[in-house]
Amino acid sequence: MKFRVNRPFEPLFENPHVLTILGNFWPRKYDWTPYPMESKLYQTDPDTQVLVQTQQPVGQPKAEVVLLHGLEGGGDAGYIVSMAWESLHRGFITHRFHMRTCGGTAHLCKTLYHGGLTADLRSFLEQRRAAGSRLPIYLAGYSLGGNVALKLAGELGQTDLIQKVAAVSVPIDLGACSKRIGEKDNRFYEDRFLKRMRARLVSTGRYTKEEVEAPKTLWEIDDIITAPSFGFGTAQNYYATQSSKTVLHNIQIPGLVVVAKDDSFIPFEIFRHPAFQTNRNLQLLATDHGGHIGFLSRTAPRFWADGVVASFLAG
Repeated sequence: MKFRVNRPFEPLFENPHVLTILGNFWPRKYDWTPYPMESKLYQTDPDTQVLVQTQQPVGQPKAEVVLLHGLEGGGDAGYIVSMAWESLHRGFITHRFHMRTCGGTAHLCKTLYHGGLTADLRSFLEQRRAAGSRLPIYLAGYSLGGNVALKLAGELGQTDLIQKVAAVSVPIDLGACSKRIGEKDNRFYEDRFLKRMRARLVSTGRYTKEEVEAPKTLWEIDDIITAPSFGFGTAQNYYATQSSKTVLHNIQIPGLVVVAKDDSFIPFEIFRHPAFQTNRNLQLLATDHGGHIGFLSRTAPRFWADGVVASFLAG
């Protein structure tokens, strides 16, 4: 049975760049007093610890949800903050999962993260089950975190580690999206990502400022730094092997993908992938407007995508 959206998206603005920018900077002011946060480091391999920030709902929890941030993001990203609030009100234990080297953990990892790195997330989920959690566990990934979530679901296939997966504004084809963000109309965003990536790379102590200043685009930084550091060789090979589109056909749990047709980071053509027609577990929800994670509604509640994802997970 397909998930039905009870509230169609009516954008606050129709310009995708306005929605992308406002969606990022729109204030999220909540009273977190009933939901104290526990920050914990999880050892995912002998050389890596990742940060997970966990909050408990009021009352008996119904499920657990793991929130996955996008490129150079973290648990304090606006879309993670508002989705955490929505999830807690749905009765979910909420985990803000940080990819390796993110959230101030650069010194706790000997490697970087990349857009298809699922090992840390899988290890965290296995540790939750080993600790005795028997609640349903859901994944909700945003942008690059959505690629990680879908890719893990496809790698696992039939699994009891996770019960549902949702991805918002997700680059299922990393190569196509890297090329798109390198185009002229996205220069503002690419420069912002590059600034953050360079700072994080230098903070690991393994790269000098001069080394990270040499690449001038995201493609180049992946070609010169990311791909070789994981043995992928080139950015092209990294993108080809780590894109979730390669395993969408093998997802065997309910999955929802929410995208905007006017997302300037992600060409909508990539969602003509045959898995969205042949895999009955997958559902594509595409809106005309929304930009990149910019689903600001004209009417309250403002963060439309949060409500859609939470309803899908809870349904």
